[in-house]
Amino acid sequence: MMGGRGLSLLLLVISALFAQICASDPLFHETFDESFEGSWVVSGKEDYTGVWKHAKSDGHEDYGLLVSEPAKKYAVIKELDNPVTLKDGTVVLQFEVRLQNGLECGGAYLKYIRVQDTRLDTKEFDNHTPYTIMFGPDKCGSTNKVHFILKHKNPKTGEYVEHHLKSPPSVPYDKLSHIYTAILKPDNELRILIDGEEKSKANFLSADDFEPALIPSKTIPDPDDKKPEDWDERAKIPDPDATKPDDWDEDAPMEIVDEEATKPEGWLDDEPDEIDDPEAAKPEDWDDEEDGEWEAPKIDNPKCEEAPGCGEWKKPMKQNPAYKGKWHAPMIDNPSYKGIWKPQEIPNPEYFELDKPEFDPIAAIGIEIWTMQDGILFDNILIADDEKVATSILEKTWKPKFDVEKEKQLAEQAAAGSSDGLSEFQKKIFDVLYKIADIPFLKPYKAKIIDVIEKGEKQPNITISIVASVVVVLVSVLFRTLFGGKKAVAPVKPAAEVKKPSAPEADAAGSSGVTEEKEDEKDDTAAPRRRSRRET
Repeated sequence: MMGGRGLSLLLLVISALFAQICASDPLFHETFDESFEGSWVVSGKEDYTGVWKHAKSDGHEDYGLLVSEPAKKYAVIKELDNPVTLKDGTVVLQFEVRLQNGLECGGAYLKYIRVQDTRLDTKEFDNHTPYTIMFGPDKCGSTNKVHFILKHKNPKTGEYVEHHLKSPPSVPYDKLSHIYTAILKPDNELRILIDGEEKSKANFLSADDFEPALIPSKTIPDPDDKKPEDWDERAKIPDPDATKPDDWDEDAPMEIVDEEATKPEGWLDDEPDEIDDPEAAKPEDWDDEEDGEWEAPKIDNPKCEEAPGCGEWKKPMKQNPAYKGKWHAPMIDNPSYKGIWKPQEIPNPEYFELDKPEFDPIAAIGIEIWTMQDGILFDNILIADDEKVATSILEKTWKPKFDVEKEKQLAEQAAAGSSDGLSEFQKKIFDVLYKIADIPFLKPYKAKIIDVIEKGEKQPNITISIVASVVVVLVSVLFRTLFGGKKAVAPVKPAAEVKKPSAPEADAAGSSGVTEEKEDEKDDTAAPRRRSRRET
């Protein structure tokens, strides 16, 4: 007969096994092995015309939820059997996405829908449906990030505020399967992983990690405070006692003719800079009545290439030593200066203290996106309360697919030659360049920088040129910021003649194509179109 000590040991083992079994079960796991119809509900809103399909991942027998058409809005939602609470313990949000046709402009993120005050109507799911977390890739123009957005309720006002992760990772550029993981820890830590590798780490209560911060500032500028009328913010003022020197000539020009200059020997006064091209011939289809009198196109005069110059010689200009410009009184310290005025700070009525975020429970999982690309495949959507569960599913489901895709990609790159495809080193370079594009003082140039980077991703052989271009922009902006200076004004080029588009081209051009066509028609009725000499 078993003693008391043995019974206790047996109960302990049974409890440990039970805990292990429970821990191995995810809170939610959608594999899409079976059709999504019946368990997921497609939105009935008229804006969402994109068709979802239950389809295989390219090159695999594994199924997923497919975005089947480009340039559409999509919305589908799955209501959970039981709401998932995020307040206690660790919570892991994880899912796979494969951008089989790339992602030039669109989203591939999930929305974790919060519990509603009234019963959730899944057929009414749209972009206004309240969520607690939005997580996943989003890329378009200058935007290239894996979003993590928390909608948090202000306990003072009752209003929900979107809090964006300040430093989200960028979206992988390729067409392989990738798995995105967000780990929410009970100590307020957030970790974002891509393919099991940590890419971003944050603290929910840190003002450095979320914008706006979850905890509002204790004070705010008084909205009713007004700057006094006699408040002087000028640190420097013109010296009222200064006078212009008697010998200061404001009318002296900046440049004067160099009277000491002499015409270079060999200057060809009677030769023009350009001459008619002697080898040019009038086109056979030239119609003098329609196209006007034909004139040979001009070329550079070969005689001028060997001479110092051609045409009428004029004495050059030189800097005027007497030039002083407009006189201004020197600046002195302003005795009335009071500094830059700011309203006084008052207690923030919306301020509250917080030990932990008040996460709303997750009642449903939705995908609500707009995308210009089709071929986006979602799979293995997971909610777990144990990181080991998420890692285990990653190893069993995503890893084998990724390894096959990666091997195929490397083989294709090897077959195409070393100039094709991005190396690991190049990937890191582009990741750094995307981060450079996010630097605040480069915001006016961000869209252009992103455009250059994306071209580099498509043409890996010009990586060095791309790096050089971004560095030039960075150095130029820094130089301009530190030392001032004006941007050089580019010379205005003559407008190129617009050919009247054919019917299909006009349709593709949209409204601008229609406008150009009408303008051409208007010109045609006024006079015959005259061809330029340069056109020949």
